[in-house]
Amino acid sequence: MDMSLLVVGALGLVAIGSSMSVLVLQGRYRRKVLTPQEEKMGAARREAQRILNRAEREGRARAEAYREREEAQLDHRRVEHAAAEGRLIQREKTLEQRAANLAQREQMLLHREASVSELRTEVELMAEDARADLERIGSLDARAAKEELVNRVRDEARREAMLLVRDSEMRAREEADRRARRILATAIERLSSEVVAESTVSAVQLPREEMKGRIIGREGRNIRAFEAVTGVNLVVDETPEMVVVASFDPVRREVARITLEKLVADGRIHPAAIEEFYAKAQAEVDQSVRDAGEWAMLDVGMSRMHPELITLLGRLKYRTSYGQNVLNHLVESAHIAGMLSAELGVDPAPVKRSAFLHDIGKAVTHHVEGAHALIGAEIARRFGEEAAVVHGIEAHHNDVEPRTLLSIIVQAADTVSAARPGARREALESYTKRLVQMEEMIKAFDGVERVFAMQAGREVRVVVDPRTVDDLEAAHLVRSISRRLEEDLRYSGQIEVTVIRELRVTDYAR
Repeated sequence: MDMSLLVVGALGLVAIGSSMSVLVLQGRYRRKVLTPQEEKMGAARREAQRILNRAEREGRARAEAYREREEAQLDHRRVEHAAAEGRLIQREKTLEQRAANLAQREQMLLHREASVSELRTEVELMAEDARADLERIGSLDARAAKEELVNRVRDEARREAMLLVRDSEMRAREEADRRARRILATAIERLSSEVVAESTVSAVQLPREEMKGRIIGREGRNIRAFEAVTGVNLVVDETPEMVVVASFDPVRREVARITLEKLVADGRIHPAAIEEFYAKAQAEVDQSVRDAGEWAMLDVGMSRMHPELITLLGRLKYRTSYGQNVLNHLVESAHIAGMLSAELGVDPAPVKRSAFLHDIGKAVTHHVEGAHALIGAEIARRFGEEAAVVHGIEAHHNDVEPRTLLSIIVQAADTVSAARPGARREALESYTKRLVQMEEMIKAFDGVERVFAMQAGREVRVVVDPRTVDDLEAAHLVRSISRRLEEDLRYSGQIEVTVIRELRVTDYAR
């Protein structure tokens, strides 16, 4: 209130001062000297102006402060309003979540009610079965009831054991297959080998058809002398301009082939010339045998071996097994065994040596009776090979049970080399006989209805009677068939056995 009065007074003084100023201005040219009263009034006017200016500044400051305070309150109210709106949105989301949880709980309750209903039905069925069993057992004597209980316990234990065995075997087989595939894939990827099959027939091309008569000679003299010197059979048939050399010994057959080629090229065919060219051919083949053995050693990376073993290895250059050259097979097996050993962290030197010599017995099987694995092991033992190497040779076809990791690797290398595409071929007769034998062997198992050998004998599909063989017995049956095939059949690679159990129910609507 005081400030208002002061402002009013100042305004009055300003008005008075203004009037006086007008009067002074009007009469300033008339009066030069102001009176004391006029001086007081001018001082009062100046004081009033100063007071007015200060009041104006204070008023502006207070108005600005008031405006800022109002704006701060307005911002605070806006923030509070936004926070309140956020809380409302959060509460709305919470309510929606609670509604969804309630709906989910309602579904769970409905599902539990259905499960309880099914369980109640199952319990009622089990109770009826138990009541029927009790009624049946009640009619039995103590001994029969005891036998019934023992049989039931035995069946339950057998079923649980089969379940455990199946699960354990599945896990072990999956892990073993995974690791084996990785190791074998790594070794096969690194293997570089030509897919070439050797021919088991030695044929000599003749320059003209009249040469057959000169080979036979007068009254068969030349052909009898040739067969007597070389120890082979010379087949002169109706094939134009061709003679076939037949012998069970591949080296002897090769010597005879070279001898005949030299005779045909020279043109002089008589007993003396046959003996001369036979001696030259024998020397060439002997040198070829030694060169082949040394070449194979260099290819594998070996530098120390008994000379007789080198000669036997060279003889395998002229030996084939199902069309696959045996010496090439040994070199390939040695390389694969070395790769597998490196992957498994095993010393590759003895493994490669055993794989390189595992078929050495085939060089003398035409002259010595017995399995080539056992014959080869005896030869290697006689020429000073280590016991581990010898065991790998004798166990590569399970003639002796494998006892070391080395022998297992040799088996795997032999199988990979023999089973690769294009490595081997088989005679139709032996192939058909093996498939028929396989099917007949599997048909002898109980519950087997039909057997199909497929994929050239690499896959067997067994159809069983679903009424006599259940799922667990099917798993047991496939293991039994696999063991039987391993024990009774000789084959390279592996055979996949699949048991198919399918129940079909048929009716007719009339």
